[in-house]
Amino acid sequence: MIKVGLIGLGYMGGTHAAAYGQLLQKLNFRVTAVADLDQSKADKTAAQFGAAAYYSGDELLKRGDVNVVDICLPTYLHYEYAEKAIGKGLHVFVEKPLCLNSDEAKKLTGYAKQKKVYAQVGQCIRFWDEYEYLKKVYDNKEFGKVLHAKFRRLSPRPTWGWQNWLMDEKKSGGAMLDLHVHDADYMLYLFGKPKKMKAFPNVSGEKWSSVTACCDYGDFSVILEGSWDYPSSFPFEMSYIAAFERATVIFSSNHGVKVCPAGGEAYTPAIQKACAASSGVTGGNISDLGGYYNELYYFLDCLSKKKKPARAPLSAGTEAVKFVEKEKK
Repeated sequence: MIKVGLIGLGYMGGTHAAAYGQLLQKLNFRVTAVADLDQSKADKTAAQFGAAAYYSGDELLKRGDVNVVDICLPTYLHYEYAEKAIGKGLHVFVEKPLCLNSDEAKKLTGYAKQKKVYAQVGQCIRFWDEYEYLKKVYDNKEFGKVLHAKFRRLSPRPTWGWQNWLMDEKKSGGAMLDLHVHDADYMLYLFGKPKKMKAFPNVSGEKWSSVTACCDYGDFSVILEGSWDYPSSFPFEMSYIAAFERATVIFSSNHGVKVCPAGGEAYTPAIQKACAASSGVTGGNISDLGGYYNELYYFLDCLSKKKKPARAPLSAGTEAVKFVEKEKK
């Protein structure tokens, strides 16, 4: 039996709890332990699953009846708790970004390999239905060669974090590592590493709260744009435009996917969403369970089959962090 311990019940931990609630109907596992410094959150979430409630991650790791740990703590705690879990021989799911820097990420990747545990990083865009569609048409060359692409992620300033940790770059890595890393990772997943890259930061205020990166792949180019420089009233948006020889595919989290063929009318492709439920979690910028449900389904399914998770391994999380570090140089 897969027995999951969930550490951290903030916005992302609450979202994972909602996904597990949906997944209980699909897979053979249990959430047996949850932990948070906020005792009321821990007690409430534990009651939902009939799980044990703990009031620190260390307490869960010491006493919890678990063989898998899902780490949804602030980024600066990822390495510490993932290392402890791996050291106990537990399988781990670590929220993105994997770590605050590539040195920590590299060590964690090597340690998981040494201990022969299954591990996955929460680069959820790889599992988002609309982004999975783009990967499918790219891999299948459905619309011919790619000519150019743009990935964009715009957000109000994330002031919803516990003790405002997201706005402390030493704890979150700032907009580059918390927000922009999604699109950097997806680009690497889709196209591999670019031949050349140049990144341009915000020219006023917090230097790396906004970024535009131009990536040269030789026969096509990619632009990455990310920012959390906007006011609380600004609607979060993630989007892409991918121009191919025979069609352009566009997506916005506010308007869905459209295919604009070189000849003929634009149409909405049939995309089967694995989970259309909302997380019901307040705060944060996305309520759609989408990619969170899909990535946890994949991870648990791999565990049940004793199969190493290959779609978002810790090595990919390391490469995404390294890419962001390179941008900032």
